[in-house]
Amino acid sequence: MSLSCCSSAVVDHQQRNVSRPLATDTQPGLVESEIVTGPQDTPPIVTTGIAPYGGRIPTWPTGVRFHIQQESDIPASTQLYNQICFAIAARHYPPGHRLPSTRQLAMQTGLHRNTISKVYRQLETDGVVEAMAGSGIYVRDQQKPREIKTPPHIRNRGVTDLDREVRKCVDGLLNAGCTLQQTRELLTREIDWRLRCGARVLVSTPREDIGASMLIAEELEPSLDVPVEVVPMEELESVLESSSNGTVVTSRYFLQPVEELAKKHSVRAVAVDLNDFRHELAMLKELRQGSCVGLVSISPGILRAAEVILHSMRGNELLLMTATPDVGSRLLALLRASSHVLCDRPSLPLVEQSLRQNRSQLMRMPQVHCAESYLSTDTIELLRKEIGLQTPAAAS
Repeated sequence: MSLSCCSSAVVDHQQRNVSRPLATDTQPGLVESEIVTGPQDTPPIVTTGIAPYGGRIPTWPTGVRFHIQQESDIPASTQLYNQICFAIAARHYPPGHRLPSTRQLAMQTGLHRNTISKVYRQLETDGVVEAMAGSGIYVRDQQKPREIKTPPHIRNRGVTDLDREVRKCVDGLLNAGCTLQQTRELLTREIDWRLRCGARVLVSTPREDIGASMLIAEELEPSLDVPVEVVPMEELESVLESSSNGTVVTSRYFLQPVEELAKKHSVRAVAVDLNDFRHELAMLKELRQGSCVGLVSISPGILRAAEVILHSMRGNELLLMTATPDVGSRLLALLRASSHVLCDRPSLPLVEQSLRQNRSQLMRMPQVHCAESYLSTDTIELLRKEIGLQTPAAAS
């Protein structure tokens, strides 16, 4: 056949197969391209539609053509999804094959690139393809099972492929010069260590401020599914020598000495974050000058810190008294003098009991404010993650 005859045939074929723009999911002004497959030993002959502004739509070497029925009741995205799945199942797109870019498919089908991206995301979610950052979308090898199925609660948080994270970790160790056997030993050792750390929680502060440990333990115990023990820092080393399983929890005030002991016995040390007490501080800031404020806590350390903070806020404008609830005489003197009393939850029953028993000795009843929590709202959740416990949302 002469070259001129061949060109005429191609033009005639184009004119018969130019599609109309889609009413939805389309880019205005684009038309469909036609791919004619020649004999098996020759590359496909690609013909292109003609853009209405005199330009030409670029083509790419592939033997697959996708048809979108613009007037169908089936959404265009559903049509494209099923056609790509079939092309992959029929090995028109073999494993490892790079799929056309969203731009290429948009020019071939007339669909909007956002629609094609949506289809590709669904294909990836369904395990048909995998996205390689900066490279494109590739057909996933179905012979390689997906070792880890991402739980829905994790997928909703933006982690779409745990397999990829695992492979990245393994590849990093291999690239560092480890063998597969060494990589397995390292990962197993780390997982075993974390399991040991999650066996129990030891809350530790110095004996003189063991009340801080009691406050921390009181709030951790209902939220953790492991035993929580209070251990004075002076006894921590002997406890760890008898059993090195567990995580040691303390406040940031005592983190450094606790870390040294924890490192010596190969356990984890974690500092929990305290409540910012913004509501209590806001109330103290608004008290009129000359008011007497009483602070009651089972932690002497908290009382010392509170004194400093309150003084930095109000200077000598307020009269401040502090007491631990176990010293009855000092607590009573505080209740007699104070117009406002702030206390932690363990101290509240003793404060209320003292008020009832000594009501006749009080010229006026002070306003009692109990701090709702000692720890910040996020620190318990972070601790659960640190020691490898399932989050409450996942458990439900």
